[in-house]
Amino acid sequence: MDYFDRCYIINLPERKDRRREMEKELKRIGLSPEPGRVEFFPAIRPESAGPFPSVGAHGCFMSHLGILREARAQGLRNVLILEDDLTIDARFPAVEEKLLGELRETPWGFAFFGHVLELPEAGLDDAHLEPYAGPIVTAHFYAVNGPVIERLLAFLDALLQRPPGHPDGGPMHVDGAYSTFRQRNPDVVTLVAVPSLGWQRSSRSDIYPNRWYDRWPLVRTLVALARRGKVWMRGNRRV
Repeated sequence: MDYFDRCYIINLPERKDRRREMEKELKRIGLSPEPGRVEFFPAIRPESAGPFPSVGAHGCFMSHLGILREARAQGLRNVLILEDDLTIDARFPAVEEKLLGELRETPWGFAFFGHVLELPEAGLDDAHLEPYAGPIVTAHFYAVNGPVIERLLAFLDALLQRPPGHPDGGPMHVDGAYSTFRQRNPDVVTLVAVPSLGWQRSSRSDIYPNRWYDRWPLVRTLVALARRGKVWMRGNRRV
């Protein structure tokens, strides 16, 4: 947080379970919520899906958009954005300074610290940020640089004015919108962490329809315990 002006964690206020899990994740890497530095951003839940694939996709898009609008309004130099189902790799603190050093030396627009790209695996000593021009299908652990925010906001706002499937882009999942923006603006440099240092925690989704076991209270509790065990094992791996 000596490098990023602000860190936002997107969280629906009613998802207190996810907030508790994220507070544990932050603590694990030496951070805690702090006004003006590390803040939980109240996620937006629209009344309907509207032109988006689902209510969740609509809300996710508007939540990321809301953060970017706030960043512009406050003149932030850059912003780090997390979703509340993020698990941060146990290796992250060991390579954090190295990766931030690369950000300081490289002009960049997006930096994805967590992703699901199939890239050559790197060990702890070889962790680095790598330029990447292809699509990225997640938006759970990334940063946006200040000089890009105005152009990105104009693009996202334009998407909202068009119908779905419009040739110039219409309402879609936020990661698809970012990939489309990057494709249309090849001068915006995107960096990805190799290896990926964060992934989406297995938990009940607010974007996609829930499976049957997420709708039955007793079974849902047992599944939640199993998910936490899986996340703990993965999050505490070592190279």
